[in-house]
Amino acid sequence: MIRVVLAARPTTRASAGMRAYTRAIVERVPRVAPDVDLVPVESPLVLHPLALRAARPQLVHLPYLEAAPLVPRPYVAMVHDLIHLRFPERFGRATAAYWRLMAAPLYRGAARLLVSDERVADECVALLGVPRERIRIVPLGYGDAVPDAPPWPADRPYAFYAGNHRPHKGLDTLYAAWSSLPEELALDLVLTGPDEPRVRSRYVRTRGEITFLGDLDDATLARRYRGALAYVQPSLAEGFGIPALEAAVAGTPVLATTTSVPSVVAPFASTFAPGDVSALAALLAAVLRDPARARERAAEGAVMLRAYTWDRFAASTAAVYREVVCP
Repeated sequence: MIRVVLAARPTTRASAGMRAYTRAIVERVPRVAPDVDLVPVESPLVLHPLALRAARPQLVHLPYLEAAPLVPRPYVAMVHDLIHLRFPERFGRATAAYWRLMAAPLYRGAARLLVSDERVADECVALLGVPRERIRIVPLGYGDAVPDAPPWPADRPYAFYAGNHRPHKGLDTLYAAWSSLPEELALDLVLTGPDEPRVRSRYVRTRGEITFLGDLDDATLARRYRGALAYVQPSLAEGFGIPALEAAVAGTPVLATTTSVPSVVAPFASTFAPGDVSALAALLAAVLRDPARARERAAEGAVMLRAYTWDRFAASTAAVYREVVCP
């Protein structure tokens, strides 16, 4: 047995994708890798070193952006993204100092860095100076409810976005593209997350409206993917982008920036440059005018991408554990 201790307590900055990652490890690794004795530890950040050491690990797994120094070795660390290093101007000085003094040295000391996409692997080499041979790409998975969910009924076609509303998500590009569509095209814009009256009052169309849905349970989210005319991911950058994978598995056309689409989804997606309002508007109009053609391409992707389950992810993660502990 390989005893792996997981620093499972989410940090205050943990996104939904980061939490889904850790939850998949806790739930799936014991099921697909019976030779791994996985021990989740939910200590506060400042107590990580003592709590992790007390659990007597052969290997420590750090799944979140933050981790205290002096973590027992050997350890593997997940790098979800390097947005803070790519766009430092969007974050405060304290964040920049943390990455320079704490995060970067911690990642450089890992026996293996886990990433979910080739883009992040390249950035770890360029921005962290980690040798490529110490990086392992393990794509993430999609929710169990996604493949067979019935479509959400809607009076008008709608474009869908699922995620938070932080600046790097590029939602202003989405709002502007949607509002610039020709008036003869009827399209709603539906997003998860809290209501934003300022957005609804600023971006207005005669034949469409913006709706914010708040937080959705997994079953409702899966139905929203399936019922959408298109899923849009307008981010400046993503580490992976679980919603894009889930929408693609649901058979929904994916429109995504070139810097945010998951590599496994890219062959089946339509892409545009970050911030390119006119390009995104053109893609939305094309799907509206010929939805059957867009669905045909998406259906091909849905078949291919069903292989990217959370169980596959867990098995691949366990393989990295074995590589470190039993070389």
